[in-house]
Amino acid sequence: MPQSLPNIVFIGLGVMGYPMAGHLARAGYPVTVSNRSFGKAQRWHAEFGGTAIATPALAASGADIVLVCVGRDEDVREVLFGADGAAQALSPGAVVIDHSTTSAELAREMASRLRERGVDFLDAPVSGGQSGAERGQLSIMVGGSAQALARIEPVLNCYGRCVKHLGESGSGQLAKMVNQICIAGVVQGLAEGLHFARNANLDVDALIEVISQGAAQSWQMQNRYQTMMRGEYEHGFAVDWMRKDLAYTLEEARRNGSRLALTSLVDQFYGDVQALGGGRWDTSSLLARLELLSARRHTGKEASDE
Repeated sequence: MPQSLPNIVFIGLGVMGYPMAGHLARAGYPVTVSNRSFGKAQRWHAEFGGTAIATPALAASGADIVLVCVGRDEDVREVLFGADGAAQALSPGAVVIDHSTTSAELAREMASRLRERGVDFLDAPVSGGQSGAERGQLSIMVGGSAQALARIEPVLNCYGRCVKHLGESGSGQLAKMVNQICIAGVVQGLAEGLHFARNANLDVDALIEVISQGAAQSWQMQNRYQTMMRGEYEHGFAVDWMRKDLAYTLEEARRNGSRLALTSLVDQFYGDVQALGGGRWDTSSLLARLELLSARRHTGKEASDE
């Protein structure tokens, strides 16, 4: 007799969670959704079916798997252990998977508190951005019980092209920090390269065509250089969220003794972008900062020559 599908709850229907939950519904899983703004949960229900319920606690009643995709440490605590939190409704044997990007300390805390209730917790942040979520092509970094992951991995495969167990609780979040460290350096390098190319009057399309075939190639180069050159930043992963992630990263670095000079510098550059009003711009907006600084220097030089 075929095994029945697990009852799944998805909490948090932002730009990532909305399509991720949609992939689960398309795969045939019974999905209940909950969101702080209930109107978004109702829109998801109208598009994908399933069930929309106002609070995490009501949604999680009878759930086998609870997936969370919210913003910060405090948001995860609220949806799991707040007044209407999901934890109070979970039965022993359930699994909670947190796709939010948080601190590693938060992951360890949630794992410990849920373990007391007989519930497994996996910290499983994702990489691939909104487009990866929409296409079901995310990379998922998992910390926690390997046995729990084996039980629920088919669910994650609905929107993950690579699901990797990386160790004990908190390891998924630590891996996501490495991801953000690498991205910060790559985006700053790309911004400086494009800034230099423009000032050197190079044909940027021809330039990218050749250097993207060599060691300089990156996802950011392939997917962002054209919008960067057009000054289009109203898309993608926001600077405000990147600074949130980097704050967790730099805090962890202070704890474990890592020296992250470049990451600290790029974090400051993103602070400059926020000061320009670009908190919701895509992280590739580091180029806008460079071009503004260049324009100011040019204007200052012209003024001094008069």
